[in-house]
Amino acid sequence: MLPAHDAERLILELVTPLNAQRDVETIDLLSASGRVLAADVSGALDFPHWDNSAMDGYAVRYDDVQGCSADHPVTLEIVEEIPAGYQPQMTIQPGQAARILTGSMMPAGADTIVMQEETQREGDRVTILTTPKPKAFVRHRAAFYRAGEPLLPAGISLAAPEIAVLATAQCPSVTVYRRPRVAILSTGNELVSPDEPLAPGQIVDSNQYALASLVAAAGAEPVLMGIIPDQPEPLQQAIANAVSLSDMVLSSGGVSVGDYDYVDRILADLGGTLHIRSVAVKPGKPLTVATFNKPEAQPDAEAQSTHSSPLTPHSSLLYFGLPGNPVSALVSFWRFVQPALRKLSGLTADWHPNFVQGRSHHELRSDGKRETYLWGRVNLVDGVYEFQLAGGSHSSGNLINLAQTNALAIVPVGQTAIAPGDAVQILLIH
Repeated sequence: MLPAHDAERLILELVTPLNAQRDVETIDLLSASGRVLAADVSGALDFPHWDNSAMDGYAVRYDDVQGCSADHPVTLEIVEEIPAGYQPQMTIQPGQAARILTGSMMPAGADTIVMQEETQREGDRVTILTTPKPKAFVRHRAAFYRAGEPLLPAGISLAAPEIAVLATAQCPSVTVYRRPRVAILSTGNELVSPDEPLAPGQIVDSNQYALASLVAAAGAEPVLMGIIPDQPEPLQQAIANAVSLSDMVLSSGGVSVGDYDYVDRILADLGGTLHIRSVAVKPGKPLTVATFNKPEAQPDAEAQSTHSSPLTPHSSLLYFGLPGNPVSALVSFWRFVQPALRKLSGLTADWHPNFVQGRSHHELRSDGKRETYLWGRVNLVDGVYEFQLAGGSHSSGNLINLAQTNALAIVPVGQTAIAPGDAVQILLIH
């Protein structure tokens, strides 16, 4: 059994990210949220685009207002009103000012804004009652960004702030990595889908639905392969098909040491290289990780002409044989699959699981033989992550009390208990 951190390191070393030239597509900016940027972006515009006011007030020459106060005010002539979206027509001369609103373009000749609360206006005259700082409330052209400089780097996930930056830079479309295709199949003679009647001895296949949800949430495309019986021939055919059409394969079940656990043998027969067969974690000890090398993918001509993703999958494939128990399958995904999927997607950083330090409200127990994950909810209270253990059994088959949890507390190998209030490492899963 590999320790968890060794398994994580090995898995990430095995991942070949999507290709920045081949595995990309150009999409509309409104469709880009959650996608991974595939090429560096530079802007053609300065930001701000021109000198503008950061405050409602009056644009003045500093030389005209330095030294003034309520006892020694200065009165200026208002020669222009400058609302947002208007290009000033006047040059501010000595003794003059312009009424200006937030975001409006600075007029030539003015170098300082006096906020309106520090003035009194009568008709076309404004009296300045305090001395502003030089260049006060002026946002200068290119103060935030200069045209032609790097704006956003490749390999980042696009969220609302990045989308706003791209819109500001007038990038209506963007080049992103295509979504990785992840084939998902469940193995087991006992499994039925949720819409089928449940006979004695049968189990509803929840893994395919849960894994598909996790894959989609990670920004990838789930490809559902259905339930495959524990029979060597149909299982081998299904796995071969999954390997041929996807960038990653997730199967659940069939990776332990039972009489009907065929996955490891089939992977070897299909030419896969097995790297991991079990990890020292609980739940989730049975974990198979294999790789397949496939012919180098070539973009489809139609895909190139329409800027869509190529139809041929990635040339290097990572196969995860997850445990069949529902909680074990999910814990294995959060701990090992999700980081690999993030690296595969083209992200250049932030692959690793999101661990934080906190404290538990409950005693956490383990047999000490494997790194143990106990599920519950975490809240940030006064800067401290507080962990509440989910009630009920923490069996790998008990999916029910996993609902509404958002974190896993970790009891390290060799430790059998963590007392209430003691420090605990926590894996955030949402």
